[in-house]
Amino acid sequence: MPEALDRLSINTIRGLAIDAVQAANSGHPGLPLGAAVMGYAIFHKHLRHNPLDPAWVNRDRFVLSAGHGCALLYSLLHLTGYDLPLDQLKKFRQWESLTPGHPELGWTPGVEATTGPLGQGVGNIVGMAIARDMLAATFNRGEHTVIDFRIFGICSDGDLMEGVAAEAVSLAGHLGLGSIVLLYDDNRITIDGKTDITFTEDVGARFESCGWHVLACDGMDLEEVDNAIQEGIAETERPTLIRCRTQIGFGSPNRAGTSKVHGSPLGEEELKLTKRELGLPENESLHIPTEVFKHLGAARQRGAELQTEWQSSLEKSFAANRGLQAEWQQFWSRRLPEKWFEKLPHWTSDDKPVATRKASEMCLHALKDFPWMAGGSADLVESNLTYLEGRGDFQKDNRAGRNIRFGIREHAMGAILNGMAATAPFIPFGATFLNFLDYMKPSVRLAALSHLPVLYVFTHDSIGLGEDGPTHQPIEHLTHMRAIPNLWTMRPADANETAQCYRVALERTDGPVALCLTRQALPILSYDGETLPVELGAYVLADANNGAPDVILMASGSEVEIALQAKAILEQEGRAVRVVSVPCTELFDKQSQAYRDSVLLPNVRARVAIEAGATATWWKYVGLDGDVLGLDRFGASAPYKTLYEKFGLTAEHLVTSAKSVLERVAKGGKK
Repeated sequence: MPEALDRLSINTIRGLAIDAVQAANSGHPGLPLGAAVMGYAIFHKHLRHNPLDPAWVNRDRFVLSAGHGCALLYSLLHLTGYDLPLDQLKKFRQWESLTPGHPELGWTPGVEATTGPLGQGVGNIVGMAIARDMLAATFNRGEHTVIDFRIFGICSDGDLMEGVAAEAVSLAGHLGLGSIVLLYDDNRITIDGKTDITFTEDVGARFESCGWHVLACDGMDLEEVDNAIQEGIAETERPTLIRCRTQIGFGSPNRAGTSKVHGSPLGEEELKLTKRELGLPENESLHIPTEVFKHLGAARQRGAELQTEWQSSLEKSFAANRGLQAEWQQFWSRRLPEKWFEKLPHWTSDDKPVATRKASEMCLHALKDFPWMAGGSADLVESNLTYLEGRGDFQKDNRAGRNIRFGIREHAMGAILNGMAATAPFIPFGATFLNFLDYMKPSVRLAALSHLPVLYVFTHDSIGLGEDGPTHQPIEHLTHMRAIPNLWTMRPADANETAQCYRVALERTDGPVALCLTRQALPILSYDGETLPVELGAYVLADANNGAPDVILMASGSEVEIALQAKAILEQEGRAVRVVSVPCTELFDKQSQAYRDSVLLPNVRARVAIEAGATATWWKYVGLDGDVLGLDRFGASAPYKTLYEKFGLTAEHLVTSAKSVLERVAKGGKK
C-alpha cells in the first residue's frame, strides 16, 4: 500500500502539471513528467517546511533552478497545502494568476527564488547556504541550535551549461557549503535535441574537482532518490550533487525522451494517452485522488509541529543567552538603530578632494558592525574599497566572517547576493567596476524583479578611470541600468552625496540600489541648503544669484563640478544659472509633479545636461530646446583630464552649449 500510494501521488503530481500546461496551451510538460519522483521525494520525505507559514525562519529552502518546469513546483505547493488554490493551476500562465510561466519570489506562496534564466537558481542556492551559515554562526549559542535549515534544489542540463552556475559551483565547493543538496535532472535533452551535440563533459568529475560530494542514482526510482538525498544530507562538510538519470516526458507514449516534449503542450490526444499510461482518468482535468490529497496535505500538520518544536528551542536559547532575544528581534525586523545615519561621515568644502569610491569605503567602515552588512568584491577589493575591516573573511574555518571573497565571478556574485537577500534581511553588497555590470546584469535584473534589497558598489564609473581605455569605460551602462524597473541607480557628486546615497540605500527594503562611484578625486561641494535631499533624486544644488534662472544646468556624479564651474563663468557674463544635481533619476521621476516643476522650472526652456556617458537618459529633462553633453561613442585610452577635454566634457564646452540653447530659445526654440 505505501508503494502504491507513493506511485499514485507521483503520477497525480505529473497529471496536475501536464493539465496546467495544456490549459494554458503553453509551457513545459517534459520536466514535470521526468522529475516528479525527485520533487515528491524532496517535498514529502525530506523538506522541513510549514505550508501554513511560508516565512518560517528555519524552514528548509527548495529552489527549482530549472524554472521552466514550474508546473511541477506549483503542483507540489498546492498538494502540500500552501495557499495556492487549485483554481490557480487552472490559470497557469494567465494574467495576474499566482502561477506565472516561471517562478517569481514574492508572488507565489512557497516560491523561494525567481528562476527561469538558467543557472540563476544554482547561484541563489549558494547565496542561501552562505546566509544560512552566517546566521548559524551568529545565533547558534552553546548547545542551542536555532539555525540548521538545508537548501535543496533541482537543476537541469541547461543550468549546468550556463557560466553563472559554473562560477557558483566553484565557489560553493571552495567554501564547503554542506547544507546544499542539489539534484541534477540528467535527462540529456535540451530544446535543440540531445545534449551530446554540445555537452559531453563529465559533470560529476567537474563537481568533484570543485570540492563537491557527488552521487548518482536512477532518478525514476523513488527508493534510490530517497537514499541518495539521505546520504547528501548526512554530508555536512561539502555541498552535494545527486546526478539523477531521468527520462524527460516520462509516460508520454510518443514524446518521452525527445526534445518535442520539452517546451510545448502535449496536445489533447497525447495528453489522454499519457494519462492512460500513468493510470489517471483520461477525461478529467486536474484530478486529485482523495488519498493523495490527504497524504501530501499532511505536510501542514507536520510542518506546524516542526515549527512549534523549533519555537520552543528558540525560547530556550533566549533564556540561556542574555541579550540574544533582542539581537534576534532587531536582526529579523531589520530595525536600524535610532539616528543610525549619524554614524555616516561628513566632509566640509575645506576638505581635500575625495574619490567617491573612497567616501564609500569610509561609509562602509562606519556601518561595518551593523548585523545586516555582508558582502565583498569580485577580486577588486583594493580598487572597489569594500572590505569590512575587523569583520573577517567568510571561509570554511570562519562562518562568522562578513567579507565574502567572490573571486573573479561577477555573475555568480550577483546571483549569490540574490540568494542571501531572499533568505534573511541581510544587506548583501557586491562590488566590481561598473563596466563589468555586463557580466552580472541578468542577476541585477532579477534582483529588481524580485524586489530584493541588494546593494551594488560599482566603481570606476566613467571615462574618469582614464588609461584603461574603452574596454573598461562604461559609456552605456548608466542608461541601461536606468531602464531596469525597480533598480535605483545612484551616482553621487561628491563624498557627502555618497554618504546620503548610503542612507537611502540602507533604508530601502523593496529593491536593489546601485552606487556608481568615481576613481578620480572630486572636490567637496558647497550646498545652498542645510541638508542633501538625495532621496528626492534631484535637487537644486546652487541657484541663480539674482532672480529666476535664465538657464538650468543639470548633471550627475563627477560632472556636477563641471556644471558649477560653467555656472560661475556664465554668471560673470550676466546670466542667471541654476545647477541641479541629479544623483538618481528613478527617485526624481517618483516625485510629485509639483516638486519636479520646482526643480526644473517649466518656464525655463533653456536647459543643458552633462554626464560622461550615453545621452539617452537626459533628453526627457532638457526638452526639445535643450542640449546634452555626453558620449554616444566608446571612450579612449588617455589620462582622464585629457579625455574630458577631448570629448568636450568641460566647463567651457558647457558654457558654449548653454549660450547656444539660450540663443535658440530667444529665437523661438526648437532645433
